[in-house]
Amino acid sequence: MQDGPTPFPKDFKDWPGKGAIRVFGWMNDNRKSFWQERERKQGSVVFAGDSLVGGWSSLAKDLPGLPVANRGIGSETTRGLLFRFQEDVLDLHPKAIVLLTGSNDLSALQDVQQSRSNIVDMLDKAEKAMPGVPIVLCTVPPRNHPQSPVDPRQVIELNKLIASVAQSRKNVAMLDVYMLLVDSDGSPHAEYFGPDKLHMSPLGYLRIRDALLPVLKQFNLG
Repeated sequence: MQDGPTPFPKDFKDWPGKGAIRVFGWMNDNRKSFWQERERKQGSVVFAGDSLVGGWSSLAKDLPGLPVANRGIGSETTRGLLFRFQEDVLDLHPKAIVLLTGSNDLSALQDVQQSRSNIVDMLDKAEKAMPGVPIVLCTVPPRNHPQSPVDPRQVIELNKLIASVAQSRKNVAMLDVYMLLVDSDGSPHAEYFGPDKLHMSPLGYLRIRDALLPVLKQFNLG
């Protein structure tokens, strides 16, 4: 019987999906912690993604009465999430999945079509494992982190691809996080972000929460 998460592949070719891979020590620690909570978190609404998800430390408080599991890992790419999607997300038999991923692909200068492909693979895995499971697919928020710059045009292009993926699946709803958090000039709206202009502030998460609740209610959740 497996007693912990499947180790990250050591060979690049053994990873599923396409594009950039990032592996850091804390990712193993996060996954071990997730593993220990597998039984307790069965049937949750699972939030999956990178640090933009992982940093939502008030998630359970912000969504009272709704069982939630935060499965975000900092610095992770879509390819990394695809690798652990079965164990950390689908094995929890989620009531619904909220998926916010792709920002780190942009800072890794990955082709946005590869990001789209990885997201599609995740949705396909979910549909195969749990046909019709509700999924909220989020666009990538704006960012302006000087130590990790991205081309704003690439953010927009990736978000167009994310929207097109959501439109083609009846059980997938899009939440346009980008438009919730962007200023009129295309920059991150100051009060919704921390000083790094990359990670959301508590007000930013509350703004996402307020927009997410009606979407969850469409799926008879929340």
